[in-house]
Amino acid sequence: MFQIPASHEEWNVIERGFHSRWNFPGVYGAIDGKHVMIRAPPDCGSDFFNYKGSNSIILLAVVDDDYCFTYINIGANGRCSDGGVLQNSSLSHELENGMLPTGGFFVADAAFPLKHYLLKPYQHTPLTHDQKIFNYRLSRARRIVENAFGILVSRFRIFEKPIATDVSVTDKIIHTACALHNWLRKTSNTYLTRENVDFENVDTGEIIPGSWRQETLALLPSINRIGSNHSSRQARELREMYTKYFTNEGAVSWQSRMIN
Repeated sequence: MFQIPASHEEWNVIERGFHSRWNFPGVYGAIDGKHVMIRAPPDCGSDFFNYKGSNSIILLAVVDDDYCFTYINIGANGRCSDGGVLQNSSLSHELENGMLPTGGFFVADAAFPLKHYLLKPYQHTPLTHDQKIFNYRLSRARRIVENAFGILVSRFRIFEKPIATDVSVTDKIIHTACALHNWLRKTSNTYLTRENVDFENVDTGEIIPGSWRQETLALLPSINRIGSNHSSRQARELREMYTKYFTNEGAVSWQSRMIN
C-alpha cells in the first residue's frame, strides 16, 4: 500500500501529475512530518514529550499529486527533532543513493534541509520578488501533504484525542488509517471533495481554506527541525534554476497576485 515506485514510469506518472495539476515539474512527492498525540506509556519519562508540551509519536509521510500516501514512517518519539526523523528513516538512505529519477526531488517546508533531492523555500529576509514567486509555487505543490494529513484526521476520529493504546498498536492504527485513506481516495467520489481541501481563487489571489482546517485536529504542527540546514551548492543551484524558470517560461498568469 505504501510501496515507493519501483520503475521510472511509476515515478513519471507522479511527476506528470505535479506538473499538470500543480505547475511544478520535477516533483515526485511532497514530504512532511506530523505529531500524533498519544497517552504517554508507563515509565516512559520524557521520551515522547514534544516541544508543544504533549506526548506524541511522529508520522513522516510522502504524498503524491493526488493526496495519496506513497511512503510513511511511524513511531519516532515526540521529542525527536534535532535527532533527524528523516535522516534516521529508511527513506533517507534511498534518497542519498539516487532513488529518484535524475534531477527529481521532493518538496518540503522550511523544517527540512535543502538537498538536491529535497527543495524547500527561501527563508532569509528580505526576499526578492523572484524568490517570493518560488516560495509561492513551492508552497502550492507542498500543500498537498498538509491537506492529506488534515483529511486523514478529520475522517478518522480516533485522532481527535490522545491515542491510549500500546505504542506498537498505535503504530498499526496510524498505518491502517493511512491505507484506508488511500483506498477511499481512489474509490470514493465523496471522501475528498474540493471543499475539503485548500482552494486557490487565482482571480482574487485568495487561498480558501479547506473545511478540515475548521476542525480541532490532534495532529500537531510539523516537527520543528530535521537535521542540519547545511545545503550543497548543487541544491542551491537547483533552487535558483527553478526560481528563474518560474519567472520566465514557467510562469503562470496569476502568480504575482498570490504574493501581494
